[in-house]
Amino acid sequence: MASALVLIATSGAGAGAAPGNDPTKARSLQITSPLGRTGLPGTVRIVARVLAPAGEPGPAAVRFYVNGVLIATDTDGPPYVAEWEDENPFEPCTLAVEADDVGGGAARDSVELTPFTIVEASDITSVGVDAVVLDARGRFVGGLAASQFILREDGLPQTIDLVMSDAPAATFTLLIDSSQSMSANARFVQNAAVRLAAFLRDEDRVVVAPFRKGITAITGPTRDPATIADAVAAATAQGGTAIVDALQQVSGHAADGERRRVVVLVTDGYDEHSRHSFEATLASLKAGQVTVYVVAIGGVAGISLRGEQLLRQIARETGGRAFFPWNSEELAAAHAAIAADVQHRYRLAYTPTNQQKDGTWRAITLSATDPSYRVRARSGYQALHPPPVRASVEFTATDHARQYVDLAIDDMEVIEDGVIQHVDVFHEAVAPVAIVLAVDASGSMSRAAGIVRQAAAHFVETVRPGDRLAVVQFADKAELVADFEVARDGALAALHDYAPAGGTALYDALHLSVQRLSATAGRRAIVVVTDGRDENAASTAPGSVATWDTVIAAAHATDATVYAIGLGVRVERGRLQQLADLTGGEAYFTDDLATLDAEYRRVLEDLHRRYVLGYTSTNAKRDGAWRAVELRSPAKPVRLRSRGGYFAPGQ
Repeated sequence: MASALVLIATSGAGAGAAPGNDPTKARSLQITSPLGRTGLPGTVRIVARVLAPAGEPGPAAVRFYVNGVLIATDTDGPPYVAEWEDENPFEPCTLAVEADDVGGGAARDSVELTPFTIVEASDITSVGVDAVVLDARGRFVGGLAASQFILREDGLPQTIDLVMSDAPAATFTLLIDSSQSMSANARFVQNAAVRLAAFLRDEDRVVVAPFRKGITAITGPTRDPATIADAVAAATAQGGTAIVDALQQVSGHAADGERRRVVVLVTDGYDEHSRHSFEATLASLKAGQVTVYVVAIGGVAGISLRGEQLLRQIARETGGRAFFPWNSEELAAAHAAIAADVQHRYRLAYTPTNQQKDGTWRAITLSATDPSYRVRARSGYQALHPPPVRASVEFTATDHARQYVDLAIDDMEVIEDGVIQHVDVFHEAVAPVAIVLAVDASGSMSRAAGIVRQAAAHFVETVRPGDRLAVVQFADKAELVADFEVARDGALAALHDYAPAGGTALYDALHLSVQRLSATAGRRAIVVVTDGRDENAASTAPGSVATWDTVIAAAHATDATVYAIGLGVRVERGRLQQLADLTGGEAYFTDDLATLDAEYRRVLEDLHRRYVLGYTSTNAKRDGAWRAVELRSPAKPVRLRSRGGYFAPGQ
């Protein structure tokens, strides 16, 4: 979001002496606004005070720089004005002003605008609650410990981890109605803003944000009373009002570190043009932990009953207060009460027993053990929404002759559980693969042990350098004879000792391979080589403890592609083909052991000719359920082979 930025230099007259100012010293400049970025949309006014010896005229010109580049020279001031578009608030920026001194030198000042950073919350862990405690006479109560509070979330007792009685620094956003209906109250509001500034602590900051149909010229963050007064005076009363829209804009702006976010809404209560709903805006304010104080000019009689109810609701549900002053005295008292309210707050922290990220509203009730005390705090918070469900599907594309086909993202259609998805990631699958090579070492393989050993060793040596390899051998039982490593020494040594004998624990080998891969991140594949069926050495009983159904269930739950190489006529073709189809792999069958090396090459080619596409699922539920995914390429007659879906993440 680009924000127009206006730099203004004003004379120090009437601004009040800054600490340490000496009117006998040479002229100097001081940028008083902004002292940081606000994240709010609209035009931003930057104000620089001119500090000069008594009786000396203002400078003839003020020059304005952005990142060392001169953007304007203004000779018409005071005020001195330059405009600039803050096109990227996520980059650091240096603003500077410069004026010639009567002695031939130059007065300068600069402000570093630090960039906004976006940090995604990953856990709820701890929740902060600001609270005010009043006694029966309405006086602030301090010095309470955690044991003197009772906190519940959705009715369940919570343990308070921390209580701080020193109120953290606050950023006050003065959201000032500058519509035509407020024109008669302009001086009234300006005086009140100055009075509020008088109550601020050194660490507090103010942002002045006038609004009509939206927020207009922004001043701040600043701590200078004169700058605040000037900003209010500069707001021209005209046009209609959109109170709810302005609150929505404020609720969405970036938080300022650990500072409390306080909005003081000054309005006459007439909302004519808002497009956002009241309910959605209130929810956004509460989700952003913004405390709203309402100052309704003209008293209750000046506002409709419905308007009064809504303004009171905003203040109450965000932990603030609503004031309806009739005159300047009551307005001054309201601002004094706001400042005192902010500065006499407790900061409590607790770790919710409900840590689910479900985006629901969590109601908070906070009270004191002393029943005579009244506690005011926000009514709850919005739990984090679960992150979107990202799906990644790996697949191959071949024509009717099983030749690989080149595809682009525009060639693809993806349907998840019957709903078309928007593919936003599409590329070749080039990430390293963790491969388990499962080699049949039963007695029936002994006649071709040399060929099997040589072909497997050649496969190991041909695998891409970045891929990791493990080896499982199976006869009467399945064993992991070489665990995952990028180096090939362990795998080659295991194959060197290959000595077929015994039965065929095929299912145990497949189950062991899947289990080992389930603990491995990234792309995963199994290459199984066998010449028979699952049986013991006497061919009278199964050779495995694991059943075929167990293997299928484990393979379905693990995102691993299975390639099967079946040798001879006794191999379980149907089941090996079923396993390959289930996982998006392929099954190759041959009666000629001399072609074994060629079958291994086909496996490697298939691994290297795969695509990956990704999308954000339209189904945001994190329910752990299987999502069926169908791939289509309407423009090309191709066979698309994948595992057919994925499991959604759980909570």
